[in-house]
Amino acid sequence: MEVILAKTAGFCFGVERAVNTVYQEAEKQKPVYTYGPIIHNEEVVRDLESKGVQVIHSEEELQNLSEGTVVIRSHGVEKRVYDIIQERGLTLVDATCPFVLKIHTIVQEESERGSRIVIIGNNEHPEVEGIKGWCKTTPFVVETKEDADAIEVSPEERLVIVSQTTFNNKKFQELVEIISKKGYDSSAYNTICNATEARQKETAELAANADAMIVIGGKNSSNTQKLYDISKTECANTYYIQTLVDLDLTAFESVSRVGITAGASTPKNIIKEVHDGMSELSFEELLQEEEKNSIQIAVGKQVEGEILSVRPDEIIVNINYKSEGVIPRNEYTNQPNADLTTMVNVGDKITAKVIKTNDGEGQVLLSYKRVAMDLENDKLEAACENGDVLTGKVVQVMDGGLTVLYGESRVFIPASLVSDTYEKNLEKYLDQDIEFVITECNPRKRRIIGNRKMLLVAQKKEAQKALFEKIEVGMTMEGTVKNVTDFGAFIDLGGADGLLHISEMSWGRVEHPKKAFKVGDTVKVFIKDIQGSKIALSMKFPDQNPWMNAAEKYAVGTVVEGRVARMTDFGAFIELEPGVDALLHVSQIAREHIEKPSSVLTVGQEITAKVVDFKEEDKKISLSMKALLPAEDDSSQEEPAEEAVSKDDAEMTPEESVAEEVTADTAEEVPEE
Repeated sequence: MEVILAKTAGFCFGVERAVNTVYQEAEKQKPVYTYGPIIHNEEVVRDLESKGVQVIHSEEELQNLSEGTVVIRSHGVEKRVYDIIQERGLTLVDATCPFVLKIHTIVQEESERGSRIVIIGNNEHPEVEGIKGWCKTTPFVVETKEDADAIEVSPEERLVIVSQTTFNNKKFQELVEIISKKGYDSSAYNTICNATEARQKETAELAANADAMIVIGGKNSSNTQKLYDISKTECANTYYIQTLVDLDLTAFESVSRVGITAGASTPKNIIKEVHDGMSELSFEELLQEEEKNSIQIAVGKQVEGEILSVRPDEIIVNINYKSEGVIPRNEYTNQPNADLTTMVNVGDKITAKVIKTNDGEGQVLLSYKRVAMDLENDKLEAACENGDVLTGKVVQVMDGGLTVLYGESRVFIPASLVSDTYEKNLEKYLDQDIEFVITECNPRKRRIIGNRKMLLVAQKKEAQKALFEKIEVGMTMEGTVKNVTDFGAFIDLGGADGLLHISEMSWGRVEHPKKAFKVGDTVKVFIKDIQGSKIALSMKFPDQNPWMNAAEKYAVGTVVEGRVARMTDFGAFIELEPGVDALLHVSQIAREHIEKPSSVLTVGQEITAKVVDFKEEDKKISLSMKALLPAEDDSSQEEPAEEAVSKDDAEMTPEESVAEEVTADTAEEVPEE
């Protein structure tokens, strides 16, 4: 006959912790009491009584104590029991299971917010009694579908659902679904102990492949009863016993495969008795085999395991050790408020690193994130050595630079290494994926420095080389305005910048580059000159030179219209078209004497005049408004015309006489480069 003992049979860590606590307290001199039986196992309770440990069954008994130590059992108790112990001046030792304590915290906080608590479990079970004592609002206790159907609250109320730690997981899900379909604002916490889930799952699998099943546990043990129910569903030939005395061994004479499991409150010595009666293999040998197969853990060691259960904020892992491993959310991912149920599944294999061999609740604290970081650190060190280009997401912007997330590792890029130009505002990089190289890597000191500037400089160098290989003087190109100064604009040609001087921006006069261009504009230019790495650009395209057909348009005698562009004491310069200016001498504005042009003209004023002189080779045009005035009657003249002309000529200073010959382009002020 093959006898198979469930790996999870016997004390869970919470029960073992509670029992060991009472035995330790019993060795002390003062009286020791447990509030209710420490576990639902008569054998253990009797053994503790023989060592002087007394069981208190009510608050009245507790009120009568004047000294001693009171141990709270793993099932937990109402809050008022704590208050009584404190009021009586008794020593409190809390052995409540950590999973139960977590439920107490949930129901207390949620009910303080006004939520109604729904406890899925047995209303008579001491654990449920304890949970109810932490609720600030009247709770519902649900054990059956009828209980779930009977729940009625106002639409404004919010329901928060928790579970007795030893409840059947499948049944819990069914009852939650019934309540959820009622349409209330509700949320559920699956607070079934991970050890209970594992035990129930293993029992179902073992029973499905056995000819007979033995379930060992106290008659009042809720979790053992549930194991029996699960086993009975899979294997009709299931026996519920407390000790070997309850078992009829003759019933197994024709059975070839027997499975044995036990509740969380069943001591190993009782399991040993049953197993010894069913198998030639001694219990000691089983334990030795179990210890041989179990891992040896230590802080910093990597372990492999299988995921037993997943909650939004933690993962429980079977690591083949005497207690399970737990991975909190912040040790799985750097994503805040991530829901772990969407990231891993029950049954997945996982590798993690041991942080603590006991997290204070009897479990092994693990980190998946640190295993990933170790792998990434190896990659980062190799990338640093090889100069590999990496890509990461900017997750934080600081005064000193950027924090980039590469996998689960954080890389710091100083502000001076973010770009090859000064970056006044780094906020534009937030949530962006950027490329960088690692220039310094010391994961142990959490110092990993990235450099983006190096890549940009190298990329621009390559682009510059490619640009200079293809450009030549006279070539027309499109570029983007990168910067505008007082003397010109720098144009990005896609690999190098060229200077478009203010004097080359137009055939006409440009007051200031910033009035003509803004950063980001796309412009069409031609290359005027190349000197080493310097490129001179121009927008004065030869085929657009306004002097090409000026001789026809501005022949002597032609009447033209223009705009007053600027004035001096000796005359005004008139813009006939962009790039073509003519001089209107002060003596040619009117017949009467005018001291200055500004006394009769304004900049921007449109005027009509006649071309009186055109010198194409010198690009000089002279205008006269006086020539368009109607001829005057000779009899009305106070002086002969010749005398008037002589007077005008006599009034011209030598400087004005010279200035009359000055043209628009010789008088135009050209800023120094």
